[in-house]
Amino acid sequence: MTLLSANEFEGRLRAIGAERYHNRHAFHRLLHDGKLNKGQVQAWALNRYIYQSRIPIKDAIIVSRLPTPELRATWRVRIEDHDGTDGSDGGIARWLKLTGGLGLDGAMVTSEQAALPATIFAADAYVHFVQNRSVLEAVASSLTELFAPTIIAERVEGMLGGYDFVTKETLAYFGKRMTQAPRDADFALRYCIEHARTRKEQQLCLDALTFKCNVLWAMLDALHFAYVTPGLIPPGAFKP
Repeated sequence: MTLLSANEFEGRLRAIGAERYHNRHAFHRLLHDGKLNKGQVQAWALNRYIYQSRIPIKDAIIVSRLPTPELRATWRVRIEDHDGTDGSDGGIARWLKLTGGLGLDGAMVTSEQAALPATIFAADAYVHFVQNRSVLEAVASSLTELFAPTIIAERVEGMLGGYDFVTKETLAYFGKRMTQAPRDADFALRYCIEHARTRKEQQLCLDALTFKCNVLWAMLDALHFAYVTPGLIPPGAFKP
């Protein structure tokens, strides 16, 4: 395989998002088009919390594996974004405001006991991936954030317009992600372009991004199966 130029490599990465990012999923379309009922939206928020809770864990793993103080300092900001700092709520706290605004009990959400088994399996698979693969692959798996700003803007507009039980305060989580995600994606993209020095390493990055898209897609598959069609909710999972 011939080494891709930086532009070709970036183009291949973006093409994966264009084909596989979860904004193309049927459940996502129903959510953003205002076609779900409140119980289905609650199920989405509850299960998405599992993924949100794993983000600072995977970022802490990546920080522990980065080789220089400068790289670790840059990546460490992601943990603060989600866990918060003194006097400032992080993304996890803001997500719990979302679930609370939808009428879900916080202790029930954080216990994870009502989440779909497939959601937990997929979110944990992401943590295992960044722990067990190369640092380059771990960084590349975060590149779904290249596509996040578009989906966030669409989500906020669609949900505010489609659901009378959703408010701007409920969706406050997404405001900061509009600036955090592009910052993080730009750094990760530069890292991958600089450190993928062979065609094999470039392919590992492409495969890592594909894996991450599959994680997000699988979580929506589980939601659609349990709460839309055929509507088979596993034992112990949240029942609207």
